Amino acid sequence: MGRIFYTLLLVFSVTIGLQAQQESQMKTEVEKNIWSPTMKAAIEKATVENKPILIYFTGSDWCGPCINLDKNLFHTEKFEEFATENLVLYAADFPRNRDLISQDNRKINKELSHRYDQSSFPTIILINSKGEVLGRKNGAYLPEYYFPFFEEIVSQYK
Repeated sequence: MGRIFYTLLLVFSVTIGLQAQQESQMKTEVEKNIWSPTMKAAIEKATVENKPILIYFTGSDWCGPCINLDKNLFHTEKFEEFATENLVLYAADFPRNRDLISQDNRKINKELSHRYDQSSFPTIILINSKGEVLGRKNGAYLPEYYFPFFEEIVSQYK
């Protein structure tokens, strides 16, 4: 009887510990989400914080260079720290799976693409809160080539 009780107690403790660890990881992922959910939210945040907006035109579920850039640049600690301090981020996604973004965001992304004459993926455009272009990069480069570009825009912005 005692062994069964301690075995059940051990299993219960391990289960609770794993559940707490998963919740902690999920919370960390949510806190790390530094991308604005809408362009409107990005503009509001950029206005309040006096930061440029980085618009990332991507095909998140089909564009190989976009997927690579997302993994090797946008999800690095260096970029996340730099962006949190200096930028407001918005991903203008054009996925093949239309369920990945809302109909409103699809419409806004199409308008942004037209407004900023975006025709290739990936494209990064930095703008001010009034929508004026501060800089752009078309195509994929090595991640380390983006930081001098970002730093130059940010230093001119302040």
